[in-house]
Amino acid sequence: MVKPTLDNSHPMMRFILFVERAGLVLITLATIIAIGQELWVVIQKARVELHDILLLFIYLEILTMVALYFTSGKLPVRYPIYISIVAITRFIILGMKEINALDIVYLAGAILLLTIASIVLRYGQSKFPHSREKSID
Repeated sequence: MVKPTLDNSHPMMRFILFVERAGLVLITLATIIAIGQELWVVIQKARVELHDILLLFIYLEILTMVALYFTSGKLPVRYPIYISIVAITRFIILGMKEINALDIVYLAGAILLLTIASIVLRYGQSKFPHSREKSID
């Protein structure tokens, strides 16, 4: 049995693509606003701290994901992994005084696990590429 498919000229598919692109534009605008707000905080403090830089890296990774999705229509799984690693690192830095030692070990283990997952994905992508797609990162 053949499954019906919608091509890009079908009204429902055009609507879905429009909503998808509108969502990407909203995510981009929200991220740019968040970057501006963070820079304003840094300017008011007259000092840049490590957690500020890590937050800006998270925002840049989000913009990179959106740009990649806009240009290729694909989103590599590794980008959310990178964002997660930076977010956990930032969480550790911000709460280091309040977090107990065992929780820090668990969080470091999560970073290690995410790093290993990223390496495995990268290795798998290079050794076993999908036949219909080129590597985009």
